[in-house]
Amino acid sequence: MNDKLANKNVLITAGAQGIGESITKHLIDSGANVAIHYFSSADKAKQLEEYAISKGQKAVVIGGDLTNETDANTLLEKSIKALGSLDILINNAGSLVARKMLNEMETEFWHKVMDINLTSMMFVTRAAVPYLEKNENSSIVNLASLAGRKGGHPGSLVYSTSKGAILTFTRALASELGPKGIRVNAVAPGLILGTSFHDTHTSKESAAKTIEGIPIQRPGNADDVARAVLYLASEYDGFITGATLDINGGVYNM
Repeated sequence: MNDKLANKNVLITAGAQGIGESITKHLIDSGANVAIHYFSSADKAKQLEEYAISKGQKAVVIGGDLTNETDANTLLEKSIKALGSLDILINNAGSLVARKMLNEMETEFWHKVMDINLTSMMFVTRAAVPYLEKNENSSIVNLASLAGRKGGHPGSLVYSTSKGAILTFTRALASELGPKGIRVNAVAPGLILGTSFHDTHTSKESAAKTIEGIPIQRPGNADDVARAVLYLASEYDGFITGATLDINGGVYNM
């Protein structure tokens, strides 16, 4: 339990599946009010909303395609209408979509993955800042990836590129928004099993080989990431901004 989050108003994108679901659950258990965005996981989003309400907290679920600028703006409008204000933004939405090598890369696919992972984050953040800056201290946490550090496995060129850009987006935005009292940080998860992402895009053989190279000798799980996200989100009066917290069991460090 993190009592610093009690009664704080939080928007999380893609907050109803995988890592996002775990983050949302941890936020609710810490006493936060939540606006839960979803793209395709409507049933799980509704369950999380009901769970928050059962604990006496505000909650709303909002569907939308965040690569669409109008949907991103509407997400913020509906979040503010339901919660009243915004203290924290968790930019979690993203996808690898499919593995494609450079010689297989259609221009449309490149733009699709970049839009899902990066352009959508810009749309949502741009819409959120006018509300975040109304508070003395606010916080943004962006979901990057170990792939953005190391380049990822073969076939993840555009995904890795977009996640690397999120690392720079985070640093640049921290400088820009610091004077407004908004901290901006990121997390970069490594192999996080038990999520639809790796269930879809990572073979058992590839996962086993990756685990062999992890010093801590196990894969990560969604809760490992959620705890780190909550820490960065809740330190609104802290001194950490422009940072990326690597969550990978020691396979990569700087």
